[in-house]
Amino acid sequence: MPHPVIAIHAGAGAIARAELSAGREFEIRAALEAALEAGWKVLDADGASLDAVEQAVRVLEDCPLFNAGCGAVFNAEAEIELDACIMAGNGLRAGAVAGLRTVRNPVSLARAVMEHTPHVLLAGAGAEAFARSRGLEPVPPIYFQTIERRQALARVRAGAATADKDRHGTVGAVALDWAGDLAAATSTGGMTNKRQGRIGDSPIVGAGTYADQRVAVSCTGDGEVFLRCNAAFRVSALMELAGTTATQAARRTLALVKRLGGSGGMIAIDKSGAVTMPFNSEGMYRGIRRSNSSVRTGIYREDTQRRLP
Repeated sequence: MPHPVIAIHAGAGAIARAELSAGREFEIRAALEAALEAGWKVLDADGASLDAVEQAVRVLEDCPLFNAGCGAVFNAEAEIELDACIMAGNGLRAGAVAGLRTVRNPVSLARAVMEHTPHVLLAGAGAEAFARSRGLEPVPPIYFQTIERRQALARVRAGAATADKDRHGTVGAVALDWAGDLAAATSTGGMTNKRQGRIGDSPIVGAGTYADQRVAVSCTGDGEVFLRCNAAFRVSALMELAGTTATQAARRTLALVKRLGGSGGMIAIDKSGAVTMPFNSEGMYRGIRRSNSSVRTGIYREDTQRRLP
């Protein structure tokens, strides 16, 4: 019987130490720990991996530090548009949403699409109407907006943005439960100053999010590149067809992303509970919780060996 495990990420990019104060680092790690604990609470009570990733991502969506839900980036019209996807490896069930403006927790609406419609992806006004029909909590657009993201929009428009956190970001979770089932979820506000209606890899099954009975994957980074190489599914395909481990497959996929001019990272858990969290950027907000260990979080590359298994 596999031992449960949950892993999360909250964006990858050029995370400069000089721009991250001790106080902000503490806040970020605390937020990552809160998300891990929310997911772990489900797994520890013999709950499903699907429930665990939803709960973990909801916590990250509710945190203004990350580009998902509250704290999402602005598009070119100074509006918020949110995307999310959730997938259960057992049965390849998936649900996704895009272009949301008033749904507090897009990941929960994505799950509702999966469980209460014959569809996989709903977008825009139709997705909003479906959210109302399901009684999911609506919030005014101002709920998502933060001063930091508005300042980032101004920097991007002026060509003065120096950090990836000004441009994009994503949150996600992958989990394995006691039953051996895998699940993945991803949520994002997309790219700062993106064209209205732009949809990246996060809500696209196989691009930014994927789970089967072999591996669960959630990606973060340059969405257009992850879309073009079908990054999340590629990990599973390499494992099946090339006989690689999840770690090898994830690294090979990121190598392709880099060759195509993209940067970012991903988190993945295989059916044995092995976790990999590779990234080709300076850092990636990430964390892991296992049954036999405490919560561990990382930001910079050296954290991989010092703090994470």
